[in-house]
Amino acid sequence: MTQKDITFVADFLTEHFNEAPELYNRKGKYFNVERVGQYLKDEDDDLVSPPNTEGNQWFNFLKNSTHLKESPLLFPYYPEKSLHFVKRQMEGVIDQCLQKPADVIGKSVHQAVCMSLYRTSQSEDSTPQLFKLPFLWNDKTSNIHYVLFTILENSISKIYILRRHTDTSRSVSNGILAVDFGNFLNNSINESSDSRCYSCLDAHFYDDETVTVVLKESVEQEGKERVLAQLPLS
Repeated sequence: MTQKDITFVADFLTEHFNEAPELYNRKGKYFNVERVGQYLKDEDDDLVSPPNTEGNQWFNFLKNSTHLKESPLLFPYYPEKSLHFVKRQMEGVIDQCLQKPADVIGKSVHQAVCMSLYRTSQSEDSTPQLFKLPFLWNDKTSNIHYVLFTILENSISKIYILRRHTDTSRSVSNGILAVDFGNFLNNSINESSDSRCYSCLDAHFYDDETVTVVLKESVEQEGKERVLAQLPLS
């Protein structure tokens, strides 16, 4: 060690480990701990060496402000406590803030309609994932919710569109319908249905009147064709 290193360590010990008779009756050590580590202890005890806030501009500003001093919008400061204590206090406040909305939203949600889309076996282990691509869209002009999705089993070439009115007491025509892409891109009626069969890779609403879909050829061959299609909802 160099003399500079020894001086540094000696200064550190002198500053942080001086005997403090006023702390003799307190729980634990009666000398000052290292000032950073004390903030990280997960304890509710007061800090052994709290920070000196004298001259702090923020505290002086709050102290001299009649409105801010008692404002419920400011999180209270605990100069004698560690960061773990403050963290627990803040988590409690956040949980309290979120509880009321959760209760209100939870009580307002109810089942409007139940539709049977497909049936599976009783064994959960053998049940494949059949529901795919759920995409939600809200048409604020007509107050209608849309859900786009596909069902993988036996309908790989179909995309389903579910429509519900935002007012659950009202119904809409064609509440659920399927669009079959199959071989609709065939150039002539003479082409075999197997040669140009398409399935849906993805689908999103482009706007209130248009649905965008990504299609691919279902035939197992090199260079499968991909098609980006814009479909009018009408």
